[in-house]
Amino acid sequence: MLLNQRQSLVRILRVCTKNGLPDQGRQVHCFLLKSGSVLDLFTSNYLIDMYSKCREPDIAHKVFDAMPERNVVSWTALMSGFVLNGDLNGSLSLFSEMNRHGVYPNEFTFSTNLKACGLLNALEKGLQIHGFCLKMGFEMMVEVGNSLVDMYSKCGGISEAERVFGSMIDTSLITWNAMIAGYVHSGYGCRALDTFRMMQERPDKFTLTSLLKACSSIGMIHGGKEIHGFLIRSGFPCSSSATITGSLVDLYVKCGDLFGARKAFDQIKEKTMISWSSLILGYAQEGDFVEAMSLFRQLRELNCRVDSFVLSGIIGVFADFAHLRQGKQMQALAVKLPSGLETSVSNSVVDMYLKCGLVDEAEKCFGEMQSRDVISWTVMITGYGKHGLGKKAVSVFNKMLRQSIEPDDVCYLAVLSACSHSGLIKEGEELFSKLLETPGIRPRVEHYACVVDLLGRAGRLKEGKHLIDTMPVKPNVGIWQTLLSGCRLHGDIELGKEVSKILLRIDGNNPANYVMVSNLYGQAGYWQEHGKARELGKTKGLKKEAGMSWVEIEREVYFFRSGEDSHPLTPRIHETLREVERRMREELGYVYGLKQEMHDIDDESKEENLRAHSEKLAIGLALALGGLNQEGKTIRVFKNLRVCVDCHEFIKGLSKIMKISFVVRDAVRFHSFEDGCCSCGDYW
Repeated sequence: MLLNQRQSLVRILRVCTKNGLPDQGRQVHCFLLKSGSVLDLFTSNYLIDMYSKCREPDIAHKVFDAMPERNVVSWTALMSGFVLNGDLNGSLSLFSEMNRHGVYPNEFTFSTNLKACGLLNALEKGLQIHGFCLKMGFEMMVEVGNSLVDMYSKCGGISEAERVFGSMIDTSLITWNAMIAGYVHSGYGCRALDTFRMMQERPDKFTLTSLLKACSSIGMIHGGKEIHGFLIRSGFPCSSSATITGSLVDLYVKCGDLFGARKAFDQIKEKTMISWSSLILGYAQEGDFVEAMSLFRQLRELNCRVDSFVLSGIIGVFADFAHLRQGKQMQALAVKLPSGLETSVSNSVVDMYLKCGLVDEAEKCFGEMQSRDVISWTVMITGYGKHGLGKKAVSVFNKMLRQSIEPDDVCYLAVLSACSHSGLIKEGEELFSKLLETPGIRPRVEHYACVVDLLGRAGRLKEGKHLIDTMPVKPNVGIWQTLLSGCRLHGDIELGKEVSKILLRIDGNNPANYVMVSNLYGQAGYWQEHGKARELGKTKGLKKEAGMSWVEIEREVYFFRSGEDSHPLTPRIHETLREVERRMREELGYVYGLKQEMHDIDDESKEENLRAHSEKLAIGLALALGGLNQEGKTIRVFKNLRVCVDCHEFIKGLSKIMKISFVVRDAVRFHSFEDGCCSCGDYW
């Protein structure tokens, strides 16, 4: 074949690659084979690249295998194809094989495999490749530096990413985008914005998308509006960029500005699934299910292919609000759609049943799943943990390991949390030791908090404090709150005082901390210190988040806030509660848990305060409407905060005298009350 003819065919292959035309590319390949000429290295490399980018990795591999001679371009083209088509481990295996064949990598080989490490969260492998880069002198090359920043950011090593970024002599827009995106991915929205202010290059859509996400993550509506204004002033074609428009709608939604989100959405000429889903989920998360479902119906009427993200997102919101009936309706719709069969949707359905308290239904759906990923198993483990079924959670975790599914850090957190909720101290310590030995996973402060909780449950408070003092990660507010809860439970005032000082020093504007400190002293009878903690919170003008509970009765959901009397049946609710309280006093000797209430008001006022707690009002309505003779039935109540000690004791007693099962989901876990006992074992 003449040289100019071969060059013309290569030009055609380039066009096929650029425009995603595998059929035409295959015709060129057939012509080359039929002409009887041997495919040279140059042409074969183009064929590998074309098939890889046209989503035909198997054919690309066949071309590669048939090559009598290969160079670094051949290997790198095939690796890039593997990464593009999702076979990340395949790319890393090919990288090792190339080294065994004595072929040295170039900057694009390194860049491709660092990308694979980032997507796999394979930090150890990424470190090895970084070391190889250093040996060969490639670290300072822009393409490699960009990929190192991206890899470390995605693997949770933001400090390492900053080090690489700071050491780069030459940078490009991609470098800045990688660092900004890394900050956003790691939850450092303010750092992302600060980095943008130092940037010299003109931003592109990737920069702006990351910045909008940064503003969303920190609730910085003013900054987001500035970026929106910049887009309009600079004539940026927002309507043609799905990522920009989706991020704009998402920004306004996450900052609680649904009016702004709707306005931005209505201005989009060609609405994408990203923008539709952001707005639908925004309305749903704000509790406006009528508008959310109206938008969802509009989306379906457009004959758009509803993707799995929208389905799983809406089902997830129904799960959070425990709207079982609506969740089941979405499940029925999902099974009729191609995207409804995807694993992510099945995961949301299982999660929905677990969050609505239907463990048996969740187990059934989990068992029927065609395929399961690590998220599927994590959802089930988390659900068991919140229901106090720690042994089942550990059993499912071990079953997952037997099926060769590698747990990630979230999965470990779920099973450790399950052990914590169920008091499985031995199992929890064994799992934590296993986590420490697992390559590629760095325990986070939340993992250590689970162990502190386990130690606190067992009364081993000094061990818990020592663990916090010696762990390799910085303590956060949550882990100190966990230890303080243990001090309250076991009445360790001395350690409690020490922890209280630390907690109020590092998070002095959180009203929940003052409540926890006052409860520590109140339960131990230290009323002067109890009053001081409450007064200090009041002096700062801090207000605790209002308790809210809801209950579904006859397909209608009723919401209650603590202390409110706006419900038309409020007198009847209080009358019903007084009646069951009378029966509980007579039959069980029940008295109100007055310890946690204000010490300087009379007992009758304390009783009125406690009777107005939102979960009691919800239960009161269910009993008032259903009657006091509901033996054998189950009443389900959902609360936004942790259930208090008095309400917990009240519902336990109620379940005993009325022979009714109560299932209460609070902010931490499920409480299943039957015959005077709770599934939490009185530890929550």
